[in-house]
Amino acid sequence: MNRRSRERADRGQVAIEYIGFVPILLFVALCAIQLGWVAYVHQQAETAARTAARVEAHMGSGGAAAGQAAVREGLGADISVTKNADTVTARVTIKINSIIPGLNPDPATATAVMPNDDPKGP
Repeated sequence: MNRRSRERADRGQVAIEYIGFVPILLFVALCAIQLGWVAYVHQQAETAARTAARVEAHMGSGGAAAGQAAVREGLGADISVTKNADTVTARVTIKINSIIPGLNPDPATATAVMPNDDPKGP
């Protein structure tokens, strides 16, 4: 086999290898995006919990609305605020949407506890 016929036999090999590797690269990229989204939603849940507890502790009411306003619109945060004479506790749950088929991540949950500064009590 001479050199010229060997070059023709190898023609297109790189394209075939590239086509085989593209799905792997796309999957890795989707996993990176999904990981970033999970981290972002967890951060949003923590922000909502701290805000809700802080507002409820200082103002006596409105904590859930403040927590809802603190997160990105459309995330659908579920916020519950409970308080007693000493503390205010805010719990936030946000569903994490998946861009990878078959992956169902657990929802992001966060809890924040603040001292109750409301002079009226619970």
